[in-house]
Amino acid sequence: MSHRELVVLGTASQVPTRHRNHNGYLLRWDGEGLLFDPGEGTQRQLLYAGVSATGITRICVTHFHGDHCLGLAGVVQRLNLDRVAHPVDCYFPASGTHFFERLRHASAFHETVELRPRPIAAAGPLEAPGSPFALGAVRLSHPVESFGYRLVEPDGRRILPERLAAYGITGPDIGRLQRRGSLTLPDGRTVGLAEVSEVRRGQSFAFVMDTRLCEGVAALADGVDMLVIEATFLEADAALAEEYGHLTAAQAARTATEAGVTTLVLTHFSQRYPDLDAHLTEARRHFDGEIVLAEDLARIDLPPRR
Repeated sequence: MSHRELVVLGTASQVPTRHRNHNGYLLRWDGEGLLFDPGEGTQRQLLYAGVSATGITRICVTHFHGDHCLGLAGVVQRLNLDRVAHPVDCYFPASGTHFFERLRHASAFHETVELRPRPIAAAGPLEAPGSPFALGAVRLSHPVESFGYRLVEPDGRRILPERLAAYGITGPDIGRLQRRGSLTLPDGRTVGLAEVSEVRRGQSFAFVMDTRLCEGVAALADGVDMLVIEATFLEADAALAEEYGHLTAAQAARTATEAGVTTLVLTHFSQRYPDLDAHLTEARRHFDGEIVLAEDLARIDLPPRR
């Protein structure tokens, strides 16, 4: 059975605390493992979370501030130490290619893994070979170039047994109907796939880090099942958020409401807030769906299909 969950590896912004590691988020999507923004200590957090590095199939870096990328060196070397058999695609802003290369080759090690750099020069669809979803990047607004990521599974169809029964379709004919899109019955009638099935809506996920409010935030969040979004500041510090290119909990929650998000995951909390009750209170004023305050090592299931 497929399993889709977000494993939270770190939730701090800029400075880690005793209870919050630097950023790190692993999205487990059936056979895929997308590692977002591996900050310092990510390799160890994977161990604490009980997740094997061999499950990582793609690495997505939003930008090259240290709390979002300094763990890349350790993760890359761990993948090679474990001799991961599959290629690993690495997405990152093209303007930071020199940082990526420095981190990738931070020290001496024996390369055994096919690491495929995929620098992002502009917003749009990303090449994601073999993936069961479409992956895209959208430009955000931060002091350095930053991109958010959006993952969308194509819609499928769900076979309805009662409609199959009504037409008397059984056994191998069900498979033929699914493969061909239609089936001719013994009495000469033709039944189309749409007549015995309904749309099975694909799931979607967005990852929004380090940005002030901009069109890109709304584009990434639009209608997703799960939105993982920074909430670095509270509304009382909105001027600081704007100055340094960040969001408040209220801004993140309003975005989720306007975008029709199902589950809102707030993270990337400033060290100035040892307690996050105010973040939750502020977010609830603007969003009445499911809100999760991310905690290190938490596992958050994607919500059921709508």
